[in-house]
Amino acid sequence: MIDVGDTAPDFAAPAVTGERADELALFRLVEAHDAVALLFAPATFVPTCTAELAAVRDAGWADRDDLAVAALTGDSLYAGFAYADRFDLSFPVVSDFHGGVAESYGLLADSWEGHSDIPRRAALVVDGDWTVRFAEATADPLDRADPAPVERATGALREIGAEADRPRVAYDGRWETDN
Repeated sequence: MIDVGDTAPDFAAPAVTGERADELALFRLVEAHDAVALLFAPATFVPTCTAELAAVRDAGWADRDDLAVAALTGDSLYAGFAYADRFDLSFPVVSDFHGGVAESYGLLADSWEGHSDIPRRAALVVDGDWTVRFAEATADPLDRADPAPVERATGALREIGAEADRPRVAYDGRWETDN
């Protein structure tokens, strides 16, 4: 797995951005922001991953000029559309359908629930110099880590100068929306 202090690999991949499909390129996010949070999930609709992404949504991470957020999942772009709509995600949901981005970060899972070549659940923070400032992955995507990786990532964001609120992850389903 990529580690703190490493240089983050660039990538370009299809993503849901708002109500359209687009190509998301990491270099554009790094150029435009002080920090980028990359949040990997093996698939959309995984309850623990959804709880973390909803907490990031609720903390307002995507509504800042100094911070960009991207969720990367092993699902198709079409699943990304349904997911972003269902949970009102205001940040891009990237389709890493064949695991190329996850592999470049050392986050490719061999297998999970019958699926292969998918991302492991992880949170990374990349600064404006392409340096990984935070990197944490869970061994099991369903692990209810306490505190969650996205909660611990807040410290790295603050060190960079992005005074982001700490997400409050609720694994008990309080992240459900009425959409």
